[in-house]
Amino acid sequence: MKTTLFGAVGGALIVGLVWSVLGRETPVFAEHPSVYDPASELIALPTQVDNARQQITVIDPVKRVMCVYHVDLPTGAITLKGVRNISGDLQIDDFNGVNPLPRDVRAQLDHR
Repeated sequence: MKTTLFGAVGGALIVGLVWSVLGRETPVFAEHPSVYDPASELIALPTQVDNARQQITVIDPVKRVMCVYHVDLPTGAITLKGVRNISGDLQIDDFNGVNPLPRDVRAQLDHR
C-alpha cells in the first residue's frame, strides 16, 4: 500500500515537473526582461548520479526552500532525500571556509 501511494505521489511530481517545463507557451522576450521569473516558478536541476540514479534538486526561490530527490531509473521510484529552508543559510558570511575567510579579506581591504 505504501509503495503504491509513494509511486502515485512520485509519478504526480514527475508529471507536474515535466508539465511545468514543457506545457507552457514560449515566452516573448519583449514582454519580460528575462525568461526566468523567480516569483512564479520552481527551479528543477537534474543531475545524473550514476547509470541507475538521477538526482533532482527543486528550489522554490519565493519560499527559499530546497528539496533533493533521487530517482531510480530502472524502476522510476522517487525518494525524497532532504528538504531545507535555506533563508538562514543565505545570511551566513562563511561556513566550512578555508583561509583567507571573507572577514579576513575585508579586514585587509579596510587597511588600504
